[in-house]
Amino acid sequence: MGRNKALLPLAGRSIIEHLLARLEGLGDEILITTNRPQDYCFLGLRLVSDLVPGIGALAGLHAALAAAHGRSVLVLACDMPFISRPLLEHLVGLAPQADVVIPRHGDKYEPLHAVYNRRNCLPALETALAAGKKRLISFFTQVQVLSVEESELSRLDPHGLSFFNINTPEDLAQAERILIEGE
Repeated sequence: MGRNKALLPLAGRSIIEHLLARLEGLGDEILITTNRPQDYCFLGLRLVSDLVPGIGALAGLHAALAAAHGRSVLVLACDMPFISRPLLEHLVGLAPQADVVIPRHGDKYEPLHAVYNRRNCLPALETALAAGKKRLISFFTQVQVLSVEESELSRLDPHGLSFFNINTPEDLAQAERILIEGE
């Protein structure tokens, strides 16, 4: 997109503001991981930068888990404006059963739409970082993972929009159409 996707305007608000509206009241704290905190000050939320910069999304997940106060940490990508509240509530409700509760489409995990047990995942993630790993799922073999499969996903998100992310101008235009037509 050539710009910060989270701050792109979508129906009069930034994409991240649409996401935050859907999270309201779901957890005890909301924090944003960013290496450009000045861009997000207007939100009035706690901002956390990568502890190990330049590594990518795994470093962002590490920063979130290291900074969070709660036992379970819901992690979401900033470019998914149509997350399903029922799906999020389901993931959070399953959190006591595993170290990672994560949606899976076929054989593809959605690691930026998952719940992590901070105490158990943080050491495994730090080991992966120390080994030079960069994939978000690189530490999954060290923790207990509970997948939420297609049948549950379609029940909790019947329109299938939770994983719609905005990567191109065409995606942004489609998101505008979805909002106008109603999800």
